[in-house]
Amino acid sequence: MRTFGVEEELLIVDPESGLPLPLADAMLPSLVAPKPDAGPDGPAAPWPPVHEDAGFSFELKLEQIETQTRPCLDHAELLRQVNQSRALADRAARLHGGRVAALATSPRGSATHTTPSPRYVTMQERFGRTVRNQLTCGFHVHTFVESPEEGVAVLDRIRDKLAVLIALSANSPYWNGAETGFESYRTQAWNRWPGSGPTMIFGSLPVYRRVVTRLVESGVLLDEGMIYFDARLCRHHPTVEVRVADICLRSEDAALIAVMVRALVETACREWNDGVDPAPVPTALLRMAAWQASNCGLRGQLLDFGTFTPAPAREVVQAFVDYLAPVLADQGELGLVQLGIARILAEGTGSQLQRRPYAQGGLAAVVARAITLTLQGAESGVPSVETSLLGRVRRG
Repeated sequence: MRTFGVEEELLIVDPESGLPLPLADAMLPSLVAPKPDAGPDGPAAPWPPVHEDAGFSFELKLEQIETQTRPCLDHAELLRQVNQSRALADRAARLHGGRVAALATSPRGSATHTTPSPRYVTMQERFGRTVRNQLTCGFHVHTFVESPEEGVAVLDRIRDKLAVLIALSANSPYWNGAETGFESYRTQAWNRWPGSGPTMIFGSLPVYRRVVTRLVESGVLLDEGMIYFDARLCRHHPTVEVRVADICLRSEDAALIAVMVRALVETACREWNDGVDPAPVPTALLRMAAWQASNCGLRGQLLDFGTFTPAPAREVVQAFVDYLAPVLADQGELGLVQLGIARILAEGTGSQLQRRPYAQGGLAAVVARAITLTLQGAESGVPSVETSLLGRVRRG
């Protein structure tokens, strides 16, 4: 079985008002130590973390913090690490009067603060309002691949299925104090970046590298780090990184989607090895599928990934599970996925769960409930921040 891991971007909020708080620079010293060569004008790098299974780093905005798991082999270990990272981040936020919430956009509107690193400052100058409005929290799944060539083969064969993940993870119905009419408004906001969205069929590693090089050489992007494809080859690890999902309100949904992404990657590799060509779906249709998933989530219709015509969301999700079933069965995860999907269909996505407390208490109640759901199951067995820091000091 392939190793896999995830990155989660958590929103930092005031537990009373629900407003986002710019606390990442205050929190990070409680979670990581700066690298010895860290300069005064750059954020701390995640070295070392307070716990061996949890990494933490800055993101674009000081109102968010990123967590990273270590590579895992099974669902239980990944879920444990996700819960652990959420708990540690929340405890660090509490030290400064905040909490963390797994919300893909902020329900409450307020000014945001760009992390004061040279790169982010340059992005602010270059991309203006896109950066000022870009307080969005995503969920990125990394799955091991044997080689970059295998990775490109995977990218070519998963591109037509990724919209289903947008619908399953949808967790951003509110944006800066307003109902958006979307289930995943983060998808809309994120796709303002010039390097974002679905990609063509590359066919080979040299073509992939040539496209990336041309995009950077265009001068529109600052660097290769702004290649924000829906799925891409990771620059620093031997993984395919799937980037379309909202951060999931519930950790069990996050672990479920990660398991499905790993099965999707393995399925694509098997197809490549069996000589199955990628589905020749035009990129424009992939954009339509992503938009529809962002708009409707699981509440209406999605574009079927086989025909790209409208179909009930439940049927499209079931077809996706059926497509992954051979790999999931081989890996002993089919029953787990079937139960998890049934739970999401019955209880709702994060977006649907956010809307329920709104009628009782407005957007502040939405955030308060989100804090609770973010941390469900996350506290048990996690060392306190203070204990972890003490252990670091004792180790010298």
